[in-house]
Amino acid sequence: MSEFDLIRRHFTRATPNALLGVGDDAALLQISEGNVLAVSSDMLVSGTHFFADTDPYLLGHKTLAVNLSDMAAMGANPRWATLALSLPNQDEAWMEAFSAGFFALAQQHGVELVGGDTTRGSLNLCVMIMGEVPQGKALRRDGAQVGDEVWVSGTLGDAALGLAHLQGKIVLPEEARIHCLAALHKPMPRVALGLALRDIATGAIDISDGLLSDLGHILERSKVGAEIDFVALPTSIALRSLTLSPSPSPASGRGERDSAGEGDFIQHCILSGGDDYELCFTAPVARHAEILRISEKLNLPLTRIGKIIAEQGIAVSDAAGNPLNIESAGY
Repeated sequence: MSEFDLIRRHFTRATPNALLGVGDDAALLQISEGNVLAVSSDMLVSGTHFFADTDPYLLGHKTLAVNLSDMAAMGANPRWATLALSLPNQDEAWMEAFSAGFFALAQQHGVELVGGDTTRGSLNLCVMIMGEVPQGKALRRDGAQVGDEVWVSGTLGDAALGLAHLQGKIVLPEEARIHCLAALHKPMPRVALGLALRDIATGAIDISDGLLSDLGHILERSKVGAEIDFVALPTSIALRSLTLSPSPSPASGRGERDSAGEGDFIQHCILSGGDDYELCFTAPVARHAEILRISEKLNLPLTRIGKIIAEQGIAVSDAAGNPLNIESAGY
């Protein structure tokens, strides 16, 4: 099958919101009046960002989801995407499942695939996504102010636990395994939240590399610091109920993680694990009640986890107010 046949069979869909979509040297797009174009790109590499045997339907979903998450963090309405694939072989069943996962999520968010490229090589997946946001309304990283509250959506740490299970670092109980692997493989981009936070959030970012690492980008760009209450960080029932079993040591056949080590590991997953694809944002205290109303309307937990301070850096405290020792901020 030629490259063009592959594209026609698996990656060509109607694009009524584009002047010209797949099939020519370039797509032609018309930006709505009063809006600016938000553009982002992410690449997923086999062996680095996902395992080669990952379910292709879920991989198609995640390939688009991580890009939609960037649009959410900007408060942008996603409109169009391009997809570049490097494929080791032409596996028809794999491509059919991958494209089905990709387009299922695209349809949910009204995203049209308007171009891309394919080539032979190791498995790499790259999306460029484009969205619209009203002039001057984009959520950015450089607007956090001293006194603002720090918020996160959803829960933290589940995807990192799922990855650790797949890597053989831990053994998750069945119920927790199902939940954490779903969080890892099928993240839900918070596009509706991003749109709702226009005119409310002073800074925003999606949590892809870990809470501390990504919040750090807001703090750096805004030239401020943050105090975070570890006890306030939202976690799932699956994570809170865990008693982890470490993988057996090849030499002894027994697990080696003690209870203190288990606590440190879970702390790391929550603060630094990454792959959450939730939104972390800052907002004035006066908008607190409004944010809670957004949480109720979207049926999405939004949790205040700390505040912005003048002194740069991040301080994370335990229930007694004592600083936690943080070994890694994330990726």
